[in-house]
Amino acid sequence: MPLISTKTILTSLSLFHLTLAFFFLTSPQTIADQAVVYLLGESMGLPHSRSFESQSPALAFLSVVLAFLGITDLVTLSLPDEVSLLHHWTMQAPLRTLISLCLSSYSFLFSPSSPFFNSDPHSSGSFLSHPQTAPHYQPSGWGGDALKNRVFFTFAFVETISWFWIWVTLGEERRDLIAKKERRERRERDRRGSNGW
Repeated sequence: MPLISTKTILTSLSLFHLTLAFFFLTSPQTIADQAVVYLLGESMGLPHSRSFESQSPALAFLSVVLAFLGITDLVTLSLPDEVSLLHHWTMQAPLRTLISLCLSSYSFLFSPSSPFFNSDPHSSGSFLSHPQTAPHYQPSGWGGDALKNRVFFTFAFVETISWFWIWVTLGEERRDLIAKKERRERRERDRRGSNGW
């Protein structure tokens, strides 16, 4: 049995999405000023995005999407465990883990501080030194540079960790749920057999 149940982690993640939706709608600067955003952004050498300093239509749209995601995930948790944990979340957790991992990897690996662009043999730092902005970096032309900032990387990184944790916890709980379901079915068959059905 896991220390923290899947439902508790999913509820916390859904409330996190609703909280982010509120702050992206009312005060996006609050999100950009968080210590974890600064710490992860500095450690990965990601740029600070000035677009979070004021409200915008794109951030309002993002807040609606996050609120929709949080509310639908909370509603899904009200389903019976056999449906919710055995079927729905066992499909969602690996998929969301993969998507979040791809997004966080893209945000760092194709940013100006990526090791792919900093392959200068004359640089004084080692491979494990603080990432520096590459002088020959060319921004992408399709708008993907909007995803290469501290706030997006932190969000994708937290999502990756959370969904992987949910996936692992689901694996542990799934065995217990299946065993409980089999015991209940066995008791039901024994009860029917003793009644002469």
